[in-house]
Amino acid sequence: MTTRTVSLLVDAGNTTTKIGLADAAGLFTSYVLPTDKAATPDSLGLALTSLAAHAGVAAGEVSSITVSSVVPPMDPLLSRAAERYFGVTARFVPRDVAVPLENRYARPHEVGADRLVTAYAGRLAAETPVVVVVDFGTATTFDCVKGNAFLGGLICPGLFSSLKALSLDTAKLPHIALDHGHGGLSIGQSTSECLNQGFLHGFAAMAEGVGKLLVKHLGEPATILATGGFAARLAPLCPSFSQVRPDLLLEGLLLLSRQGVVPEKDE
Repeated sequence: MTTRTVSLLVDAGNTTTKIGLADAAGLFTSYVLPTDKAATPDSLGLALTSLAAHAGVAAGEVSSITVSSVVPPMDPLLSRAAERYFGVTARFVPRDVAVPLENRYARPHEVGADRLVTAYAGRLAAETPVVVVVDFGTATTFDCVKGNAFLGGLICPGLFSSLKALSLDTAKLPHIALDHGHGGLSIGQSTSECLNQGFLHGFAAMAEGVGKLLVKHLGEPATILATGGFAARLAPLCPSFSQVRPDLLLEGLLLLSRQGVVPEKDE
């Protein structure tokens, strides 16, 4: 009997942590948990094994764990959880696994691992010379790839973080569904409707406008890919989006998980 080998993929972000499970056929499921900055190796390990079990994966079937993290305090905790609960050494991008893009950032080490991984996955998903990846996360990021070079991009406010910031100074802010309904702009006739229309169409206009400016600035045929938790909801309002790939970062981690480690530098 052949034992299935499974890759565990972890995207540790400031607000949420996304976990993916993949086998030889590709990514087959994913989960999203709030990032717990008070976590311990045991709480993380138990959470990961519980999610794996929910997907029908035994701990012994996990052959690799690849991590993209922008929360440095989580890194040693994830490492210890991987060792104790799966018997696997977690590999971190780009420290242990190189991203095969030329990084043209002025200070390359300042680029978040998540941005590099999504840029890499976006590059492979598109055939045009230029790729712009719009990621709706804690912040809304626009990352540009030309040829095989990561050029950098723009960082704009995030939708949910903006809504949260607004609620801090608004005692009676109503709950909003962030539902585009028929898709067209309408004039809100209640505070809830005003907020819903303002956030949806405001962020859609930002995504469309900034994306078009970047494509014009780069001056070559381009593909705009959208990812992140809110991408699918905004897509009907953003005709410039060529593709919506909610799991683009996990797809990139899977591709990178099949690569070798970063070679050690000579002292």
